[in-house]
Amino acid sequence: RMETDCNPMELPNNTGFEEDSDYRDFEGTDVKDMRLEAEAVVNDVLFAVSNMFVSKTLPCAEDVAYINVETRERNRYCLELTEAGLRVVAYDFDQTDDRLQTPYHETVYSLLDSLSPAYRQVFGNALLQRLEALKKESQS
Repeated sequence: RMETDCNPMELPNNTGFEEDSDYRDFEGTDVKDMRLEAEAVVNDVLFAVSNMFVSKTLPCAEDVAYINVETRERNRYCLELTEAGLRVVAYDFDQTDDRLQTPYHETVYSLLDSLSPAYRQVFGNALLQRLEALKKESQS
């Protein structure tokens, strides 16, 4: 199970699952569309990278989605998102390379932390600012 800091209230209500007969049989079960999961991942960390978006070229399915990310160092990656986690599948947007055997990361934070020192710095600074804000709130 992927962990994101996504508030379910922020997700759009028009997922289209209700009208889609393929999903009616799954009511009450935990069927997840990986595209929604991928969008949540992107929204969570977009502030700390140069560019990040769900691939419109590579196919998304219930069990897989692809995310393009460009780090602040200007390195491009294509990430695969599955129930197993996230991993790099190519060193460019909208590509997959079957020869690439990269490890899965449980979270997008862990993956980006391993790829981008600038991400680590920006994310760390944002965390510090949030902690300072919370500290001020609790003192007032």
